[in-house]
Amino acid sequence: MESQLTILLPVAAVWLAAGVVADGLPRLRTTCLLRRRTGWLLVLALTGVALTATVLGAGLLSAGTAPVDRAAAGLTLAAGPALVATVCSLRRIRRLRAGAGAFVSAPGTPAPHGLRAAAAHPLIGLPLQVTALATVPAVIGAIGTDLGADPGVTGPAITVGALAVIAIGVRHALRHSRFAERAQPNVPRSARAASPLHV
Repeated sequence: MESQLTILLPVAAVWLAAGVVADGLPRLRTTCLLRRRTGWLLVLALTGVALTATVLGAGLLSAGTAPVDRAAAGLTLAAGPALVATVCSLRRIRRLRAGAGAFVSAPGTPAPHGLRAAAAHPLIGLPLQVTALATVPAVIGAIGTDLGADPGVTGPAITVGALAVIAIGVRHALRHSRFAERAQPNVPRSARAASPLHV
């Protein structure tokens, strides 16, 4: 049990750190900070993907009930969100870092609303945070509490997890919309169009 927990804890910790860093990106005020944090986030996300793939691959190659097999079985729930993070989030993080890097000659430049809107995009933070959430049952199971053993616990646990994912998604969508609206150029309204029509 202990060695299974030793395998799972670093994976869960890396995904949790990536989710926390991604959540703070839209609040950064300067392009220098945004570029630095996206660099950290890229490293954390790549590390999380590599660790998850290593554990799942080792579980497939190993036969029996070794700790790595139990760890891989626990991480199957996180495989889907980790794949989405690999396909969607990593590409967006690289593009965001390149966009912030365009201001490298003026490090004190305030982060434009367009960059902050891109940082708040749901496909950056949501897959990372959902993957971190999906590693929690594996860690709890490694400690010794099997959420799937008792039907009275399984149902509420699934409901709480689904509600948490929905809440995270709605929060990211609202925040992205707010920054995207601020990034839109102000188009002056025509005074003639606003006035009553005279014949």
